[in-house]
Amino acid sequence: MIAVAVATLWASPSAPGSEDRLALGVPSAVRDWVARLTSDVRAHGLKGRARTQCLLGTEVAVERIEDLWAEVTCPRQETSGWVPLDQLVNPADDGHAGAEHQVVATATAVRDEPGGDVLIPGVTLGTRLRVVGEDYRGWVPVSLPGPQQPGWVPGRDLSAEPLDAGRDEAPATSMIACGLDAVKLAQQMLEIPYLHGGISAYGIDAPGLVWIVYRQLGIDVPRFNEPLAGTGDEVEFDDVLPGDLVFFEHGGDSFLPAIVAERGQADLPEVIFASPVYGKVVIESIKDSELGTITACRRLRSRG
Repeated sequence: MIAVAVATLWASPSAPGSEDRLALGVPSAVRDWVARLTSDVRAHGLKGRARTQCLLGTEVAVERIEDLWAEVTCPRQETSGWVPLDQLVNPADDGHAGAEHQVVATATAVRDEPGGDVLIPGVTLGTRLRVVGEDYRGWVPVSLPGPQQPGWVPGRDLSAEPLDAGRDEAPATSMIACGLDAVKLAQQMLEIPYLHGGISAYGIDAPGLVWIVYRQLGIDVPRFNEPLAGTGDEVEFDDVLPGDLVFFEHGGDSFLPAIVAERGQADLPEVIFASPVYGKVVIESIKDSELGTITACRRLRSRG
């Protein structure tokens, strides 16, 4: 299991450079690492080097170990890569005990006791943690990867309900509510830096934005552009609703995904997306001149 807040999966042990040291440690200082990279490196310099990232507690399969690195496969993202060996830990025997909740704060920290010392800093939006006990003065005990049990996080930083709650809603109602909720969540991520391979509130790429937004709604979607463009149901552009996905040719990518926001004053809707050109998550209205660059429109199926 991933034992740090955010672990980057690299193409090879030699892929990281000297400027990437902060992302390789325990803890992983991903926020500081991203802040020190130029926008060009975040958009282009990591291509071919960084494949994706995994959040704290993600289960991975170790394929092989070389020196101080492990090649792992991440089933949830259907990809593989290399991580420093000390960013991994064997799961505890009771690692699946407790109800799974999700981090809803931009960032939080896991502490050794309520208000105590930080065990794991920088735990980011969308991380799934298992609550293993009762609230104590606003602090909640959570299961951690490995033998150290439990950790404590502020209850306000977790979702109010377990992820398996509310699955009996009527599909039509759930679909509409899900789309609007997706827009609200995407709006909260505006201005986050673009980071090739990123899935966290410290840096994110275009499919990563879709992946993390719908992850917060309890819906797992493909991590990468082309598989994402084939998921859900095809819809006509004129029929898109808030929360639907529109794919563009943008920044050299043929299937860059954007989340449809509510329609503004113009006939064409606004979309929210992580742009390698702008270097951050932005919201903007689709222009008439961009209609020819649309390559697909999809509606994701709600968990209802």
